[in-house]
Amino acid sequence: MNITVEIGKLKLKNPILTASGTFGYGQEFEDFFDPSILGAIITKGTTLEPREGNNYPRMAETSAGMLNAVGLQNKGVHYFINEILPAIAKYQTNIIVNVAGNAVEDYVETVSLLNNIDRVDAVELNVSCPNVKHGGMQFGTNYDLLKELLQKVRKTYNKTLIVKLSPNVTKIEDFALLCQDEHADAITVANTYLGMAIDINTMKTKLATITGGLSGPAIKPITLRMVYQCAQVVNIPIIASGGIISWQDAIEYLLAGASAVQIGTANFINPSISQDILHGIEQYLLQKNIKNIKEIIGAMKSN
Repeated sequence: MNITVEIGKLKLKNPILTASGTFGYGQEFEDFFDPSILGAIITKGTTLEPREGNNYPRMAETSAGMLNAVGLQNKGVHYFINEILPAIAKYQTNIIVNVAGNAVEDYVETVSLLNNIDRVDAVELNVSCPNVKHGGMQFGTNYDLLKELLQKVRKTYNKTLIVKLSPNVTKIEDFALLCQDEHADAITVANTYLGMAIDINTMKTKLATITGGLSGPAIKPITLRMVYQCAQVVNIPIIASGGIISWQDAIEYLLAGASAVQIGTANFINPSISQDILHGIEQYLLQKNIKNIKEIIGAMKSN
């Protein structure tokens, strides 16, 4: 059975990846399973300079999901290169660094620092960040801003470039096509959905920032639809991210056109979930007598 997939220049041993911000750097999960079994580890968001993140409270449980407004707390790209990467380079899998910034220049400088680091196999651009030079408008929701960002990053970064799209747009296919046109190697569909929650006892919002990103099982049907729509218009690989809590969820995304999937919120419920989903996919392929996982990618049939 062949379960390898290709994402740009990367060859993944299987289609199971971790979603940025839900798996730390992998070390936190070593007590549960060996992260080396994964197709890739996607690190928590990394920025040019250290960030403290948002004020507390910054996480809240919702029906079939959760809201987060952590604010990309991290110690910056230099700390990642000098302190974290040497500790996780032992993993026998791809390491993908999620990169964020508040200006085009932030992204460009960060990816330029990562471009020549051997164990950084790819970057995933988090474009759901506010551009401070454009009044807080997210890169991923403004076509022209995203185009400028991709053009400048692509000139600087020559390894596999993945763009994590925002779902908070009218027509995500337009942004998927833009990424392909600007020579991104793959897209992640999609980041979290803007939401909020209120504590009726205190009459206060449950997040200090009022709004935050909704993730978890509640968003799967919407993201599944977006993956399918993007798969109809682009030829570059799609990595699905949104509400996967079982191997059946992962199979649905593959059938809709994704080449790989990211496990996110489910990591907080079951730290071994990625391993369980991988085993479930293998059993599914065995039962269906499917020799190559590529046979089911985009293989959804119409009624």
